[in-house]
Amino acid sequence: MNDDHYIVELNIDEESLPATSPDMLHERRVAIFDLLEENRFHPLESESGPYLVKLSLQENKLMFDIQRSNGAPRPSVSLSMKPFRRVVKDYFMICESYHNAIRTAMPAQIEAIDMGRRGLHNEGSRMLTDALRNSVEIDFQTSRRLFTLLCALHRRPA
Repeated sequence: MNDDHYIVELNIDEESLPATSPDMLHERRVAIFDLLEENRFHPLESESGPYLVKLSLQENKLMFDIQRSNGAPRPSVSLSMKPFRRVVKDYFMICESYHNAIRTAMPAQIEAIDMGRRGLHNEGSRMLTDALRNSVEIDFQTSRRLFTLLCALHRRPA
């Protein structure tokens, strides 16, 4: 079994990134760092990796431009952002509540909001895994980190 199916480099198209808060910028950087440390990413039509991936948002589609690390191109993957709208909107709302709560709320309230935030993040991650199932196999942790990046691309300037 070939175990080189992972992302070795991930870039986000700068033109796709909206203005964002320092908290979201930090989350994006952490997601990329964690993803590169450990991930499972196997384009189903590819016999071997590792992969260079560029994420972008084009006409309300999340684009995965994929190459092998030796420069050999792989088919790009595109996902409509439409199915993710509700969970992303809810996730942003609860993240805002969480960031406000950590300044003023009691620990039990913060924990409850954080549990809701993680639940929505997991829901979005499962949706992403399902949306990719016919083109790319990913594990749950990779899906969680990619969902964070999907949210970074989806965010609109305030």
